[in-house]
Amino acid sequence: MELIKQLLEFLLRFDRHLSEMLDWAGPWTYVVLFAIVFCETGLVVTPFLPGDSLLFAAGALAAKGELLLVVLFVSLIVAAILGDAVNYLIGAKFGERFLATQRLPWIRKEHLDQTHAFFERYGNKTIVMARFVPIVRTFAPFVAGIGRMSYRQFGVYNVVGGCAWVLTCTTAGFLVGNIPWVKENFSRVVIGIVLVSVLPIVWEAARNRLQRSRS
Repeated sequence: MELIKQLLEFLLRFDRHLSEMLDWAGPWTYVVLFAIVFCETGLVVTPFLPGDSLLFAAGALAAKGELLLVVLFVSLIVAAILGDAVNYLIGAKFGERFLATQRLPWIRKEHLDQTHAFFERYGNKTIVMARFVPIVRTFAPFVAGIGRMSYRQFGVYNVVGGCAWVLTCTTAGFLVGNIPWVKENFSRVVIGIVLVSVLPIVWEAARNRLQRSRS
């Protein structure tokens, strides 16, 4: 419960925390952002880390001149692509063991089911589309590894999705993050981003439950 409270507080005051990070970390802030994006996309046990909101907030700070937009683009795109690649390899190596035991530490089966539903609906394009959906973003490459998706094909979708995700979310923060109303209501904007991102998960879960009830 305390962890959830701390995560919520961190999310609600995201811009303030990033500014504080800049004060004590300086240029190392880029390394911290790189690590968060890499872990959120690359480690299947950390889907709770901020993704879209992190990129948006970083873009907003870039608009204020506190971070360099080009450095953010390059470092975070690399982090996103490497993260998905590592996640794919984890799925390919340990996926069969998971299917045999139906359990892995800190991995919830319903999250995998939601990701499977995405693959059934969108096919391999899920690797790109899932970039914009929390939770599914973390599990999509893992499921692709379990399903032995061609790594060459996965790699193409991974690069396209990683670039699109980072450029879209960071640029959005850069363009609107310093509009007076957005600055004054930054917490609400971040919550809105998270809620909109989660809508596809809610839709898929409701759709699958309805299908199961009819069968």
